[in-house]
Amino acid sequence: MGRSIDFHCDVLWKLLDDETLSFEHDTSGKLDVTLPRLREAGAGLQTFAIFISSTMPKTMEPILKSIDLFYAKVVAAPNMMLIQTKQDLEKAEQSGRIGALLSLEGADGLQGDMAMLRMLYRLGVRACGLTWNNANWGADGATESRGGGLTRKGMEFVRECNRLGILLDVSHLSEKSFWDMADATAEPLIASHSNAKALCDHPRNLTDEQIRALIAMDGRIGITYVPQFIVQDGKATVDDCVRHIEHMCELGGESHIMLGSDFDGIDTHVTGLAHPGELYRFREALHKLYRDDTVAGFLKDNAFRLLQRHLPEAN
Repeated sequence: MGRSIDFHCDVLWKLLDDETLSFEHDTSGKLDVTLPRLREAGAGLQTFAIFISSTMPKTMEPILKSIDLFYAKVVAAPNMMLIQTKQDLEKAEQSGRIGALLSLEGADGLQGDMAMLRMLYRLGVRACGLTWNNANWGADGATESRGGGLTRKGMEFVRECNRLGILLDVSHLSEKSFWDMADATAEPLIASHSNAKALCDHPRNLTDEQIRALIAMDGRIGITYVPQFIVQDGKATVDDCVRHIEHMCELGGESHIMLGSDFDGIDTHVTGLAHPGELYRFREALHKLYRDDTVAGFLKDNAFRLLQRHLPEAN
């Protein structure tokens, strides 16, 4: 069984909401992503998103608390390893440890201050989505009814992420914001957890034109297990999930597909894919259709190549 990379989960949000929960020894049944389940999955790397819910203040405080929990509960767990540089990525791969990458899902709390972005970079953030679904100081999100694009501050944010070496994540942007960011960026973009709109017409999914644009810039698209993003009625199977991969491959995306489960950010699950320990079912379904090296690309290698190329060098 090959190793896997997953570019999005929300376990930090749950740990922030209930600090009694344990990533290492979960007995509550409330977490999808846990250390034992990542081991079951053969995980090589998991990205942990900082997400601040609408019930919390849009300030740096909950962001910093989330980062503290990431270091105290995730990175400190046995066999986990913080990934900040290309060298970290190689060490984790060679040692068989599970990499932990930190991302930010919604930059509301930065309040347009690039000094805060630079501080987050120093604390280990290596990918960032400018918005969640709503509008903020930088852009409109996917469900903002006016469908606006990036603000001047949003454009400044794109430039600073490019300069620092933070991957820009388009998954929650409005379509106008997507195209504004695509025009403004000097580096490839990722959609960490989005599917194909042609198969499931949801505001969080990508049009064929957006998918082609990400492919053309050598970006990445994380296939997500959110049932409502897979089929219209939300009653999704593993085979339904595979169809989104087939569609993106038809558009030329074979080398640009990765995984972005959104585990712990969802209330319902794909049948037979409720946590990382069940990834083997997805793997088996893919092997029925694709060569071994292609499946390895979807599950790990495409994301690994992106990180090899775009993570910063160690000082």
